Order: sequence, then C-alpha cells, then structure tokens
Amino acid sequence: MTGFQPMKLLFLFLGGLVLLFIVAPLAGIYLATSPSEFMETATHREVAGSIWLTLWTSMLATVLFGVAAIPFSWILARRKFPLKRVVSAIIDIPIVIPGSAAGIAILGFVARDSVLGRIGSSMGISFVGNTPGIIVAMAFVSIPFLINAARDGFAAVPEKLEKAALNLGASPARVFLTISIPLAWRAILSGFIMMWARGMSEFGAVVIVAYHPMTTPVLIWERFTSYGLSYARPVTVVFITVCLLFFVILRTVSSKFENAGD
Repeated sequence: MTGFQPMKLLFLFLGGLVLLFIVAPLAGIYLATSPSEFMETATHREVAGSIWLTLWTSMLATVLFGVAAIPFSWILARRKFPLKRVVSAIIDIPIVIPGSAAGIAILGFVARDSVLGRIGSSMGISFVGNTPGIIVAMAFVSIPFLINAARDGFAAVPEKLEKAALNLGASPARVFLTISIPLAWRAILSGFIMMWARGMSEFGAVVIVAYHPMTTPVLIWERFTSYGLSYARPVTVVFITVCLLFFVILRTVSSKFENAGD
C-alpha cells in the first residue's frame, strides 16, 4: 500500500494533462467569442437552419440504419460463420478511412447513373446535393460505432438465458426482444448516442456528397475558407454548445434509466 500513493498521484497528473488537452482549446475558443457574437450567431437564420439540419439528419440516419444494425450485431455476437473476422474488419473500414475517401465511395454508390440513384430517381429521391445524400453519408461513417457497441452488449448477455428461454418454448424473436435486447440495452443506447454524434460531426463525406444544403460542419468550413477564423469561430462555439447540451441531456436520461434498472 505504501507504493500506491505515488502511483495514484502519477495517474492523477497524467489524467489532468489529458483533461487539460481537451479543455484548453475549447476554453480558448469560448473566451475568444463575446456574448454578443454568440447571440447574434445563434439567432442567425443560416446558422440555426444548418444546426437543425445537422441534428435531424444525423438522428434519422441513426434510427433508419440502426434498425438493421441491431439484429446484425446480435449475429456477430452469437453466431460463427466463415470469414467472420473479415466481416468485422469491413465494418470498421468507415472508421479508419478519411472522410473524403468515404465521400467519394458514397458518391459513386448514390450517383444518378448508379443502381441506387436510378431507384431513387424513380421514386422522386435525389441523393447527390440533397438531404437523402447527407443521411447516407452520415450513416456510412457512423454505423460501425453502433454495430460494435451493440455486438459487445449482446456478447455480454449470458447465452444460457437465451437457451433456457428457447427450451421453455419461447420463439427466437421473443427471446431476442424480451431477453437479449433488455439485457444489452445499455450498450445499444451508448452505440446509438455515439452513432448519432459521429454522424452529426461528419464533414468530409458530407461535403462531397451534398455541399448544399449545408450542415453545420460544412458551414463552419465554408465560413473559415471564405472569411477567416474570426467569422467561423462564433458558429463553432454555438455548435459546440448545442452538442454539449444534447449530450448532457442524453447522458442524464440514460443514467436515470440505468439507476432505475438497478
């Protein structure tokens, strides 16, 4: 126990450095933005519209693609099949490739002369330069976070509980909905939050597929390249504030559910 105190102090020091590394740039950008700049930017129609667009498109991408991702995550956690490691590696590709590369790949997938583009056109949906393209780009770069989190959650569920329910006559669907998901819901919820956040912050893929309408990351980049740091900074501060508020709310709600479950 005598050697624990120095180690604890070292860990606290290292943790403080990491925390400072995160907080310092954020504090700097807030201190450089006056309250009047913040309020003027927050009430600006273009900024408010881009933030709203970013929030709802990332949320819709999370919900739409999450419906398919959850069952797929269960398969990855519970089933053995050929090339499973290859499939797991493929799932992680959107995380490791640059956003610009992801955007180019998606652009070829949703272009007007592609199969998906033709199907969309027949239904009156255009992906390139439109909101559906933003949703697809956000989902592509963010869905690995949900799949990986849900897979780990399902893997932590005791398989004997699922087998016991099946032996008692419950259908596989009922076991999945009443045992697997409820026991893995914390990991699934965390995955949904991370997928939503990752989609909301995406720039590279979105700007290639749909420069307009502008999501907030694209708007920040456009203002920075056109007018400089002083013009882009207030938008950045407003967007960070909105993201922070949403994350605090989501984490608070999820914590309350966790405490209720315990």
